[in-house]
Amino acid sequence: MEDRPLADLFEPATRARWLGLVESVLKGADFEKRLVSKTADGLRIEPLYEAAEPAPQPVRAPGPWRIAQRVDHPDIEQANRQVLADLEGGADALTLVFSGAPAAHGYGLTARTVEELEAALSGVMLPLIGLRVDAGPLGLEAARLVLDLAKARGEDLSACDIDLGIDPVGTLAASGTLGAVWSEIAPKLGRAMKDFDAAGFAGRALLADGRPYHEAGAGEAAELGAVLATAVAYLRALEAEGITLERARDAVGILLVTDADEFLTIAKFRAMRRLWARIEQACGLDPKPLRLHAETAWRMMTRRDPFVNILRTAMAATGAGLGGADAVTALPYTQALGLPDAFARRVARNSQIVLIEESNLARVADPAAGAGGFESLTAQLAEAGWEAFQAIEREGGIVASLSVGKLQRRIEATRETRAKNVATRREALTGATEFPYLAEKPVAVLDVAPVPPAPAASFGTGAAVACDALPSQRLAEPYEALRDASDGLLAKGGKRPQVFLANLGPVAVFNARSTFAANAFAAGGIEALSNDGFADEASLAEAFTASGAALACLCSSDKVYEARAVAAATALKAAGAGTTYLAGKPAAELAEPLQAAGVHGFLHAGGDLLALLNDALRRAARA
Repeated sequence: MEDRPLADLFEPATRARWLGLVESVLKGADFEKRLVSKTADGLRIEPLYEAAEPAPQPVRAPGPWRIAQRVDHPDIEQANRQVLADLEGGADALTLVFSGAPAAHGYGLTARTVEELEAALSGVMLPLIGLRVDAGPLGLEAARLVLDLAKARGEDLSACDIDLGIDPVGTLAASGTLGAVWSEIAPKLGRAMKDFDAAGFAGRALLADGRPYHEAGAGEAAELGAVLATAVAYLRALEAEGITLERARDAVGILLVTDADEFLTIAKFRAMRRLWARIEQACGLDPKPLRLHAETAWRMMTRRDPFVNILRTAMAATGAGLGGADAVTALPYTQALGLPDAFARRVARNSQIVLIEESNLARVADPAAGAGGFESLTAQLAEAGWEAFQAIEREGGIVASLSVGKLQRRIEATRETRAKNVATRREALTGATEFPYLAEKPVAVLDVAPVPPAPAASFGTGAAVACDALPSQRLAEPYEALRDASDGLLAKGGKRPQVFLANLGPVAVFNARSTFAANAFAAGGIEALSNDGFADEASLAEAFTASGAALACLCSSDKVYEARAVAAATALKAAGAGTTYLAGKPAAELAEPLQAAGVHGFLHAGGDLLALLNDALRRAARA
């Protein structure tokens, strides 16, 4: 008997063989429409990739990424307690989020003197941790505050891992204004850099931040292009003040947003390192490892069913870590509801500890190398990101592009497409648009009042550059507004708006659409009243009247609809149903009779659910 490996007994697997099998299953359907998807930037994602030759790829410095925790409590004493708990609990980096920064979301550290910052960081040994400053319009003041604290402590700044996070371009994009024109700000950055270096500082003073663009709805390539253009603007500003390109390069860090799409996140972070190496080479520099920060996406966070945010942020941290981030800040799962408590903060850091210490995800420098899908996406994103960067450069650079609104308009187009995808549930949000839970219990957040708005941007005085501010939006907000309205009606009248599911036929026939309808209506805070189905229209009408619901929705199969839907709609209307929907998309010849019988709208996959729910909630409130 021939002794051969089992795999050798089969014909080799090739793409051609696979395509042949796919064609037999598609039966003439369009391969592109059925199996090829597109990113927000229009990049192709194939259903299957062959192994690829690993492309030369800059990677993170050896070792795990840093676990960074936000310091954003307005009370300095409480902030210090949180800091010590985080560091004792496994974090090895801190992000000082000052009040007034866009990322503070209404809260933030209120330290404005060295003494106050000393109190907030009491017990923290700066040389042993990573530190990033996030102060928005107060970037220069906060940077000097941190360095003054280190000086007062007698620290060797060259031994500290500090990112001062000064980012006037990000402030302009997020707020729409700065305290000076760019021709005043750019030299000021160079002079500040010289002062920092004279004090012994050797870290990164400037940060090119992708959050304003991501929160406004930008795709991956647009974020890469904007961040790259910002970093280049800082290189030019420093060089113009006599700072060498080598030092200027080392003085700039980059922050990218990481979200729950692990594949695109990994590719985006890998592409960023390639793009930065390309900039270095264009400057005549030998590439060095880029300091690449990551923060989980504000855009993906939900206020409803917030426990799902734990999964989202864990997936996002995974993507950033595998993609090569140097430090990852995970938003606590209750961040969209208020200031997170100790439990939420612990979950945020522990999820990363599990990824690093138990899952060992940081042990391989570039685990995506050679994987066809990742290599293809990385190459596409690097090319698209470079094109986005070049488009900004042709417009005069990032400040000029923002000033005339060109970058904003491009992001707006993507945002509108994304909003449509959320409205139609093509982009699903678990807990908000998919599998909503109307009986969820409130989660705990700290009872802390928001901090009053910070003063205007302080990068200069006099005439100021201004632009249309990029909006900061979470994807779930339109659905959360509906849920809030439903909660208001519950508090006022003792019950939520309700929809009676008019199930026709046996359970096996109506169950799929009945379940679909119940979940869809729950996304708008409308409670579905189900039943075991009705064999005749008289009992259907009687049950609807007894339910007291303001709305009704027919649920069954297409075959049953053809035979009974018109009669059922007529019976519901006679029983007092002011608004009736039908779960499904009936054939054209049936749609008109259904509407004439009283069916107001059709609830189906791909339809504008948000518009339907807004209309349904208004009708239920009036009933």
